[in-house]
Amino acid sequence: MKRKFLSTVAAVSVFTAAVACSVAARADNNGQGHGNQGGTATPIKHLVVIFNENRSFDHYFATYPNATNPKGETPFQAAHGTPRVNNLQNANLLFNNPNLNPANGAGASNPFRIDPTQVNTADQDHDYTPEQEAYDHGRADLFPLNTGSPTPNGAGVFGTTGMVMGYFDGNTTTALWNYAQHFAMNDNAYTDTYGPSTPGAIEVISGQTNGAVTPSAGASATLHEFGDAISDGRGGLTVTGDPDPFGDLCSGPNSDGTTGEVLMTSRNIGDLLNDHGISWGGFMGGFNLQTINANGSKGCGRTSSSDIIASTNDYVPHHMWFQYYASTANPQHLRPTQPIGQSDAANHQYDLDDFVAGVTAGNFPAVSYIKQIALQDGHPGNSDPLDEQQGLVHLINFLQQQPEWSETAVIITYDDSDGWYDHAFAKPTSASFDPTADQLDGPGVCGTKNDVPDGVAGKPVNGRCGPGTRVPFLVISPFAKQNHVSHERISQASVVKFIEDNWLHGERIGQGSFDKDAGAIDDLFDFGGNAGKLILDEDTGAVVQASSGPGH
Repeated sequence: MKRKFLSTVAAVSVFTAAVACSVAARADNNGQGHGNQGGTATPIKHLVVIFNENRSFDHYFATYPNATNPKGETPFQAAHGTPRVNNLQNANLLFNNPNLNPANGAGASNPFRIDPTQVNTADQDHDYTPEQEAYDHGRADLFPLNTGSPTPNGAGVFGTTGMVMGYFDGNTTTALWNYAQHFAMNDNAYTDTYGPSTPGAIEVISGQTNGAVTPSAGASATLHEFGDAISDGRGGLTVTGDPDPFGDLCSGPNSDGTTGEVLMTSRNIGDLLNDHGISWGGFMGGFNLQTINANGSKGCGRTSSSDIIASTNDYVPHHMWFQYYASTANPQHLRPTQPIGQSDAANHQYDLDDFVAGVTAGNFPAVSYIKQIALQDGHPGNSDPLDEQQGLVHLINFLQQQPEWSETAVIITYDDSDGWYDHAFAKPTSASFDPTADQLDGPGVCGTKNDVPDGVAGKPVNGRCGPGTRVPFLVISPFAKQNHVSHERISQASVVKFIEDNWLHGERIGQGSFDKDAGAIDDLFDFGGNAGKLILDEDTGAVVQASSGPGH
């Protein structure tokens, strides 16, 4: 049996008399939690950003809404009138795909379906430079050559770099397809820049990857020696890889054996929320080092497993957004002394268990960034679509049972594409010209000279080639448009922009943040509607109960 979500604190899901008594207090807070001042620009008083890992849009929605529906798999039937999306099927790229290109060698392949028994796949190459090379001047025809990785002991194409061409359909990613049917989805959402998890984690809270420093390496050091950032051309550094956050008790050697740790000198959305007294938090599975898992693991070495994944650490430091900033970090993983969302020794950084316990007790922050334990975050190698689905559905079912659901919105999106094939290339609007790292439009070239973005010091900097890769983006809320697909161009910085517009009267971070020019997510909402609730089965993603919405 799979490890159940938050099994170490199963009691938090049980409503008590004390919790029932807290409902009135919630209403008095106008749904914003303790300590908030002022209102919001929309009826949304609580935003929950579930930031999962390493999946491209085509990898999860290549044939949406058409599932294969073989016998023995969870069935999926689309509602009549489901909108058309920009995917492999509708772009006629399932057969005679440009990646059947002989330049891809033994990995040359058309896209292919991965079934639910094959979900534990290899992690693909999703570094800054290989992703640019895979898109090959916008032709998107060199994925196996540059980002493909075979699955160990994989048969056929699974054993080649053609693995990168695989996709899942609604018989595996059933919950996400059902959420898209009942609520709203965007098929034109991109990472702000190319590259792996850390740039995405930083961009979804700040829109800015420039301004990195390496305190542990000395004033004259650069991150070239660590492989996690490049010179910005102005004497500073821009993060392009996966360095750990400086000073985190759980930070350690990077995958290449080096010990580079990064501190960001820019501001993030947490700083702005603090300035205005708005409650918020970053909640990450495994963050509480005092918890002892059922298997006896503890501290930075807490682990979890399922019937698919043997064992993996719960906490991944380079995924923890706010730990990269001195102003919002909790490097010692101190426990909160105030209700979640308020300023105390924890500095707004918590375990995911704290989110569930706090919301159950009537302390629901205005803004919450969520990262599941690594087993359930979707990252290939330490997670898979079925374990991801279990954690995702458990949390969203929980949120829909809260009194505050009528004023809540959940965003599901991803830090990067993992290098998985996605056909939708975005022409660069943010250019970069590092002689080694940038390769999109030729050696040392990404975009045009007029499009180099400003960095934290207000001058053009390298290392921010983008938009990068296309990723899933869904909104689950009573205010979501139902069975709607938005085609508006958005990015990770669009999440920052929504928070700024809803709570902060449109205040922007500045320092070259992409929030200023990011697309708005407004098209995903209907503030006069009521999409109701959609309760799903945690294991299968199938519909258990729907209060409204098409086709249910």
